[in-house]
Amino acid sequence: MSGLREMFEAREGEQRLEHDPAKMTADAGVVFIGRIASPWATRESCPKNMREARETGQPAVLTIDAPYREGLRGLERASHVVILSWLHHAPRNLIVQKPRHAAEAKGVFGLRSPARPNPVGLHVARLVGLDIATGRIDIDAIDVLDGTPVIDIKPYFASTDAIAEATVAGREEPRQVRQ
Repeated sequence: MSGLREMFEAREGEQRLEHDPAKMTADAGVVFIGRIASPWATRESCPKNMREARETGQPAVLTIDAPYREGLRGLERASHVVILSWLHHAPRNLIVQKPRHAAEAKGVFGLRSPARPNPVGLHVARLVGLDIATGRIDIDAIDVLDGTPVIDIKPYFASTDAIAEATVAGREEPRQVRQ
């Protein structure tokens, strides 16, 4: 696993934690409920966000493990789903990062990078198909590597999850809804 985390090269201005959270005693017991089959085998080929993933036109499939499949009942009502994934290739001890496109380093909690103490991915995808019996969930796109574990799935509620006036200072955000 250490070789996989080395895919995040060190950059000037970055800082690492003294202790790697991956080697610390866990505070909670997170279980993986399935895996994501995506077209992305390498970090270099993987889209950096869901907008880029959608632009490729490449769909993805989640396969939910048998014990959790009954939990999918009712999900077919949703047009979109929120997927929480475990970004298992990411380093967990990088606390200050310098993105390639940024002039200055930033704290991990001010970034959307997968490298963080708890590498949880958040993805909103369009639900294309659902087969509860096999645990198969077809989605329009995903921005993670093939084989990424799934932590949770929730229906997306536009009425409560979308905040049109949300901003990040210094970042231009288009004011349009994307499908």
